Amino acid sequence: MTDAPMPDGPDAGDAREAEADAAPVSRHRRPRSTRESLGSIVLTFEIIVVFLAALVIWGLSREDGTVFGLPTWAPLAAGGVVILALIVTIPLLRFEWAFVLGWAVQVLLLASGLLNPAMFVVAALFGGMWAYCMIVGGRIDRDRAAAAGPTEPGKESA
Repeated sequence: MTDAPMPDGPDAGDAREAEADAAPVSRHRRPRSTRESLGSIVLTFEIIVVFLAALVIWGLSREDGTVFGLPTWAPLAAGGVVILALIVTIPLLRFEWAFVLGWAVQVLLLASGLLNPAMFVVAALFGGMWAYCMIVGGRIDRDRAAAAGPTEPGKESA
């Protein structure tokens, strides 16, 4: 609101209405499911680990020669693609199909173990966390929906 004095008289009501219309509208955020929240946390931490792993694989490939005959920049480019996939997946988790995309990223991380066998361990850890969050988060969301009761009047379960 402005600090300017409001005019008195017949136009005073119009000025107040115009100022009320100009006030920012409060938008309510869509409630996030537990599964969505847990999935986004796992994928965010995975971004950091994939970045560091790409640097390690790139550094090792420069010393020992290239893996599978790939150019030395290939591990950095592949890591960048996986990071981009993770970044794109996080906001899309509001859609049910994006959880399948999250599983695909986990498989892609597992495939990176072909470049460096230590990535099999990293992929197993993150894949396990992803699976746990999807199972437990889904269970919590179902329990919350059941506790909230029927969403429409007259649609009680038999």
